[in-house]
Amino acid sequence: MQPVELKNVSKQYGNFTAVDRLSFTIAPGAIYGLLGPNGAGKTSTIRMMIGITVPDTGEVRMFGEPFRREHLQRIGYLPEERGLYKKMKILDQIVFMAELHGVSAADARRRGLAWCERLQIADWAMKKAEELSKGMQQKIQFITALLHDPEFIIMDEPFAGLDPVNSTLLKDVLLDLKKQGRTILFSTHRMDQVEKLCDDICLVNHGKSVLQGTMRDIKASFGRNTVQIDYEGDGTFLERAGDLVQSSNNYGNSAEIHLKPGADAQQLLRLAAQSARISRFEIMEPSLEEIFIATVGPAEERAQTAAK
Repeated sequence: MQPVELKNVSKQYGNFTAVDRLSFTIAPGAIYGLLGPNGAGKTSTIRMMIGITVPDTGEVRMFGEPFRREHLQRIGYLPEERGLYKKMKILDQIVFMAELHGVSAADARRRGLAWCERLQIADWAMKKAEELSKGMQQKIQFITALLHDPEFIIMDEPFAGLDPVNSTLLKDVLLDLKKQGRTILFSTHRMDQVEKLCDDICLVNHGKSVLQGTMRDIKASFGRNTVQIDYEGDGTFLERAGDLVQSSNNYGNSAEIHLKPGADAQQLLRLAAQSARISRFEIMEPSLEEIFIATVGPAEERAQTAAK
């Protein structure tokens, strides 16, 4: 049984198509990345998945059957927008949100305090939300999404407002949840986090899926055409390698080079060694950010050309 399946789902607002015949399936126990530029249709898709809005066409299936409101008791949702009550104490909010999912007040309080300890905000549990920083508020919402022990968890920009230490803290929690067999949908602009966390991704643009698959297969399909060089001495070898290099970023003693299709990396190494001492020469897979730009960028250019 697949926890989540979207079949040709579409959503329009007036003349604007927010989601256009989108389909994907999330496997049990996977961390799935829903990615795309601003306005691509990610949040509209999530809203349909949890019944905030209804698809105009297509079907959303949860836990092997068409979506029903009762499924929400098995789903945890961290929205991108903060929704805490400013004057309400943190622990009271946590208990209240858990009770909405059928957790008793006593259990909610016990679980809430345990989560506050784990996320290092126990000293703030009796403070009002308005007294907390944006990062602390984000951790509170993170807790409310998990307190009822959901099977399927939706995280929309979970690292917003968090410093690197707290981002790592939440990342570790997500990985622990995966080990427990939970299924997680992860929507973010942080491509570095997606690469570390996600098993599969769906990249959407203008409401359509433009790239889907496992992280491994997607990276392999884009080839290994990026070279990282650390060197000492003359860096003018990049100028002499114009027939090999599509683009480059030279930082003085280090350069990141994108080779032209079919270019021989070993030829670049020979050129570099003629004028510089090479301490590192590594052929790398493209980063997800590079894949994102390569996939979305040309589509945006075509859309702008068509609009003229």
